[in-house]
Amino acid sequence: MIQFTVLGEAVAQGRPRAGKNRKGKTVVYDPGKSKDYKQYVRLVAQQHAPKMPIEGPVVVFIKVYKPLLSNMSKKRREEAEAGLYRPITKPDVDNYGKAVADALNQIIWKDDSQIVEMRVSKFYSEKPRIEVRVEVLEEMGA
Repeated sequence: MIQFTVLGEAVAQGRPRAGKNRKGKTVVYDPGKSKDYKQYVRLVAQQHAPKMPIEGPVVVFIKVYKPLLSNMSKKRREEAEAGLYRPITKPDVDNYGKAVADALNQIIWKDDSQIVEMRVSKFYSEKPRIEVRVEVLEEMGA
């Protein structure tokens, strides 16, 4: 099992952008904010990475802790910190999962196609962060 925490506010995978290169050819690229965040996640993950990227099936658990809202009452803040009040705002959980999965390619696993199960959850916290846990599944007959 591999487990680590990425401190700071999580950035969900943004919509791909299209533009033209110098030769006039259309190119698709990652938005800057998404690209920078994935690089940050990679840097943190490298400190917990196996010597060689995992090759078999993996299960990934991601907990996204969003910052508390400034207009929350003290009672609501306590409920949020206890996990009783959860974010139902954008971005969607699948966009957080995609950003993390892309970032961990060639670091934790060879390719994110190896993910056979993923659970992404959103919470509020005074300490924004993401917590990542990767479990390697033993293949049948192995």
